[in-house]
Amino acid sequence: MPTLLRTGPYTFFIVLHDCAERRHVHVRGGGRGEAKYWLDPLVEQAATRGYTGRELARIDREIRDHRGSLIGRWHEICEGETT
Repeated sequence: MPTLLRTGPYTFFIVLHDCAERRHVHVRGGGRGEAKYWLDPLVEQAATRGYTGRELARIDREIRDHRGSLIGRWHEICEGETT
């Protein structure tokens, strides 16, 4: 599971077998939560558990702030992984 970004207590990563899916990131951190966010066409929460609304707002903001680099890293890592 390659890490794309670490910021604050959060680690943003991808799962290689997910490369065939629409671009997204998984997020863990803060001790108890996990989430999945689509990166395009818009940043959108796909799944979440264990995070408070405040934590999700911070995660959403981090993804929006780093969206370009997250998409770039997605391409670097997933190139050749999709079928």
